[in-house]
Amino acid sequence: MAIKSERREPSHTLIARDLGIAIVTGQHAPGSIIPGEIDIAARRGVSRSVVREALRMLSAKGLVESRPKSGTRVRERAQWNLLDPDLLAWMFEGEPPASFVRALFQLRMIVEPAAAEMAALSRQPDQLVRMAAALDGMATHGLDTPDGQAADQAFHNTILEATDNELLVSLSGSIGAAVRWTTIFKFRGSRRPRDSMPQHRRLYDAIAARDAATARDATIVLLQQAHEDTERSLHG
Repeated sequence: MAIKSERREPSHTLIARDLGIAIVTGQHAPGSIIPGEIDIAARRGVSRSVVREALRMLSAKGLVESRPKSGTRVRERAQWNLLDPDLLAWMFEGEPPASFVRALFQLRMIVEPAAAEMAALSRQPDQLVRMAAALDGMATHGLDTPDGQAADQAFHNTILEATDNELLVSLSGSIGAAVRWTTIFKFRGSRRPRDSMPQHRRLYDAIAARDAATARDATIVLLQQAHEDTERSLHG
């Protein structure tokens, strides 16, 4: 089930999205040649310059490479920018491989517990205010709604910001996309995921209290629960 955008995107972005989904879901395998600019332009009713811009987007994400006379080829998976937020979204348009989901949560488990620990020691009052507002948004709207999911992203992004570490903050786009799309994916299945609000509140309370150990522990439990629920969605 594809996720529909609420606003109309530019034509080149829509073309890049459709091609990107086809690539990451295996419809265009690594090493294969995708349709040419003229074919895509004719099918989509756009100019070749629009198609070229879409292909430039895909190239910047490591998905394709274009060569004169040989066309545009899908690059090997090892060359893809797997942490690109768009690419993460495209992965979850279909059913991502279990190995990819596992790797994604392994990455989050490496980064986020340590970030929560750091945030508990260095958070600022305004960041606590924003975390509390995000919690309220999650509770009010529910994590099965776009507003609730946006609040969830804001909560986790603010934790990274509160580490006062610019390299961790630079991961917020990737971590935020992972949070959003795994949540959306969990709610697609017939079985609703468990309520994660108690663990989110426990995490917030620990950061507010400058309790680094509890913040780390709460994050680990939260991630374990999210991983288990996502795995159930894959198999259910």
